[in-house]
Amino acid sequence: MEKIVGFSRAVRMGPYISVGGTAPFGPDGETVGAGDHAAQTRRCLEIIQDTLERAGSGIEDVIRNRVLLTRIEDWEAVIKVRAEFFGKVRPVDRSCRSADS
Repeated sequence: MEKIVGFSRAVRMGPYISVGGTAPFGPDGETVGAGDHAAQTRRCLEIIQDTLERAGSGIEDVIRNRVLLTRIEDWEAVIKVRAEFFGKVRPVDRSCRSADS
């Protein structure tokens, strides 16, 4: 996806790694878990985890997390999956509703 859109999934600046532009796309470019917020969250976090590991880091080093939801009512499904990935790690979080498309 990065090559198609023209962005970097992650950029390192000193000891920091910034990861962005993560959407629930599979290797085939298709959306994973359409309509299933837990599946979409899981896919995004898998991508982020893989990106961090390739940069020599890990999910335990995350200090900030941002989540955009099309329906804010679906926050609980997202939070449950986040808890699976982050465990005892408590990054700063911002979850908000995105504009309708």
